[in-house]
Amino acid sequence: MLQSLGFQHNHPRETMAAVQIKGVEKYFGATHVIRGVNIDIEDGQFTVLVGPSGCGKSTLLRMIAGLEEIGAGEILIDGKVVNNMMPKERDIAMVFQNYALYPHMTVRDNMAFSLMLARQPKAMVNDRVMKAADILGLVDLLDRFPRQLSGGQRQRVAMGRCIVRDPQVFLFDEPLSNLDAKLRVQMRTEIKELHQRLKTTSVYVTHDQIEAMTMADKIVVMRDGIVEQTGSPLDLYDHPANQFVAGFIGSPAMNFLPGVLRRGAGVATVEFPGGLCLPAPVHAGGQDGQKVVYGTRPEHIDLADAGDGVVTEVVVVEPTGADTQIFTKIAGVEITSVFRERHTFRPGETIYLRPDPARAHLFDATSGMRLAG
Repeated sequence: MLQSLGFQHNHPRETMAAVQIKGVEKYFGATHVIRGVNIDIEDGQFTVLVGPSGCGKSTLLRMIAGLEEIGAGEILIDGKVVNNMMPKERDIAMVFQNYALYPHMTVRDNMAFSLMLARQPKAMVNDRVMKAADILGLVDLLDRFPRQLSGGQRQRVAMGRCIVRDPQVFLFDEPLSNLDAKLRVQMRTEIKELHQRLKTTSVYVTHDQIEAMTMADKIVVMRDGIVEQTGSPLDLYDHPANQFVAGFIGSPAMNFLPGVLRRGAGVATVEFPGGLCLPAPVHAGGQDGQKVVYGTRPEHIDLADAGDGVVTEVVVVEPTGADTQIFTKIAGVEITSVFRERHTFRPGETIYLRPDPARAHLFDATSGMRLAG
């Protein structure tokens, strides 16, 4: 962890700082907000909890921190059940969305506060603050007050305050949501770089799937208090367990076309309203006549020659410089396509598109589960 930076632990760590969440439940009144969640976070892993607002991810993080009581189940940190431990006994440090800095204290004092409170020797406190300030580029700002800092600088101070404590686990609760778009991208990189340096077990909550994809070793996708899928970013992108995960991970979002699976003479196709047929995705399961949803990512749709693809009409063209996003309609459904090349299509123009069957997905229309062969 921070030994390489000269930080000495006050207590030896004999076991790894893994976090285990076992069958955890939480009610707010009659509302069941966390429903039997099981997550294993390995020592040194950067795990991101992602999902729409209200899915329970921040509540779960606050339960790990000890800021919310656990209704049922167990949370273990470093192999110890922490259900009844006070937050300060859990050896965690939390970075909040609103930075939570003391306005009347300098950057230096904000970063040193928890160590001073713990009556640590002044020389050691100064040493740790200077090392953390050096890592985060805050050395020139140590005598400033929070009001004199930008949002990005305040967030760095909040992280510095965590680093000096050298906790077993970092918890991040949507730390970048108050920053503008450009700064968010920069801070994303800085947090990832920091983790690669410190290797401290980290749990990070966000509703932004781009943040999740770019930062995580492991992503946990949540919805309505349950875990929909857990895996590496590319696992979730390539093999989504269901339609919800498929639509949540990836930007722009996956296109979904409702249809019926047809199997016959060793050939599988998906039939859509209006008579359109597409080859079924490679390795897709499902029965003949089953109602399905055909999923294709915008970046997995190719331009085709006349007669070799699906006839579509261009609705909107959005050039971004790096690529061109095109909105068209297939079988009455609006479809997004992304092309790396520049195109000069006009609204109303007819073009031909061909989804790549090797990278398409098939989902059961009722359950939303992926149909894998």
